[in-house]
Amino acid sequence: MTRTAESLTFGTHDGVSLFYRRWPATTETRRGAVVLFHRGHEHGGRMAHLVDELDLPDFDFYAWDARGHGLSPGQRGDSPGIGHSVRDIQTFVDHLCSTFGLQESDIAVVAQSVGAVLASVWAHDYAPRIRCQVLASPAFQVKLYVPFARPGLRFMRLFRGNFFVNSYVKSKYLTHDPERQASYDADPLISRPISVNILLGLYEAAERVVTDAEAITIPTQLLISGDDWVVHHWPQHAFFARLGTTEKEKHILPGFYHDTLGEKYRADAVGKARDFILRQFDAPLNRPSLRDEHKRGHTFEEAKNLSVPFPPLSFKGLYWSTYRFLLKLAGSLSDGVKLGHATGFDSGSSLDYIYRNTPSGKGFLGRAIDRVYLDAIGWRGIRQRKFHLEEILKKLMDDLEQEKRPVRILDIAAGHGRYVLDALQYGMRPEAILLRDFSELNVEKGSALIAERGLQNIARFEKGDAFDRKSLAAITPKATVGIVSGLYELFSDNDMLAASLAGLHSAIEKDGYLIYTGQPWHPQLEMIARALTSHRDGVAWVMRRRTQAEMDQLVREAGFEKIAQRIDEWGIFSVSLARRTGK
Repeated sequence: MTRTAESLTFGTHDGVSLFYRRWPATTETRRGAVVLFHRGHEHGGRMAHLVDELDLPDFDFYAWDARGHGLSPGQRGDSPGIGHSVRDIQTFVDHLCSTFGLQESDIAVVAQSVGAVLASVWAHDYAPRIRCQVLASPAFQVKLYVPFARPGLRFMRLFRGNFFVNSYVKSKYLTHDPERQASYDADPLISRPISVNILLGLYEAAERVVTDAEAITIPTQLLISGDDWVVHHWPQHAFFARLGTTEKEKHILPGFYHDTLGEKYRADAVGKARDFILRQFDAPLNRPSLRDEHKRGHTFEEAKNLSVPFPPLSFKGLYWSTYRFLLKLAGSLSDGVKLGHATGFDSGSSLDYIYRNTPSGKGFLGRAIDRVYLDAIGWRGIRQRKFHLEEILKKLMDDLEQEKRPVRILDIAAGHGRYVLDALQYGMRPEAILLRDFSELNVEKGSALIAERGLQNIARFEKGDAFDRKSLAAITPKATVGIVSGLYELFSDNDMLAASLAGLHSAIEKDGYLIYTGQPWHPQLEMIARALTSHRDGVAWVMRRRTQAEMDQLVREAGFEKIAQRIDEWGIFSVSLARRTGK
């Protein structure tokens, strides 16, 4: 190699120090950066040959050793979860930007196999504004060869908990290159085990991303190995067909094994990647406008289809009418289900009940039903959203205190306001808190909660319309922290959101902050639309998802710059932090 790697570390979001290599650009002026993500079982050093072979002297190169791989700590082949590893990517990119003066738009990603899946999930869930990505043989579906392997592993996990399985893959099934085979066999940093939690989590995350690839608007090149023994081809083709960018290209490489960028005749694949990266950097950063996604696009079509009832005597019509009947029956025993029927499953009262997470009902059976209800994946995601919101709010209050700036909090659709008031238990007392909601019941309950906490001298609750731009703009004094949580997800119309965000821009002082939530994915959309009712006159609760890219674009156009994000392990609910600009 002509470039010498620097060995560095960065601290992740949970305090673990991960290892990475850096190859600085060799020209006087740096044009951009290429970030490399390695295969499963391997480490960043296995991609070091690409630094020279891609022949991009005016680009920095970076390659990490993922958690539990190579020189990074952690049990070999394991991680707290796929979502955890994806957040590691965001933390890594944040570190590179702050340490080496990069912008996300300066970055191209080159990722292989498992690394390509993690990069795809990151692209879907965080919507980074990187220049482009090259995905080589993404492991969207690993060939396990053993019949019923996945259900068998799930069943075994019920009794054994998390355990490890060894990879069957030998070097001769990865590449035809004898030198690569020999180096693989002799590499002490390669480990064969992978935890069942990660293996199954990889499948689930990949299925979600392949199904919803239209949410990814990053220019993407897909390199597919023609004779891959390790992963199936069809999910890669499905992923490519659904990608939400017009800047995409797919290349099938005949005879190639799974180590696409480490094959014997890889010059062709590497050359294609190089050309794609240079073309994207030659062009200005471009993303499709998502402003009118409420009028067209895949989430619009999805919501439209969910709003159409099935014929009553059809199989699905009978199925969902039976489901609604059983849910009504459950409401006679479960307090949570009963509250949902009474106030709407998306109401502030229902949300506050979900936050409390204490099963209640008639007798043991009622509490058992309520426990099942509270443990639904959507409600678990809601509670994780509350945790993330409080985490960001607490840190933000501490940061403002360090900067000797006042903390004035405005929440424009607070429900009962529990998440704001709970965050105060651990930090400073703000100068002022203004909670607003359109529901008289929520204002009453929230005011009672303020009195219960003894916060009447700094906090007040008033009725207000979160979509009334003039009403929001008239709020004084201006807030340093604005919050909109769980509201925009309930309304499809982007025009309404634009008015609300414009009002928030006026209500928050310059260099103040906005905390906003999103729902880029939900595995229970059909159940919610067919069986649950909304607080809006008891109609069916049909949601139009907003991709993270769409939500971030609306916020950016309103004059805010996104600077941080959290999302749950399942990719359902996001919490983002943005800074108000002067625009």
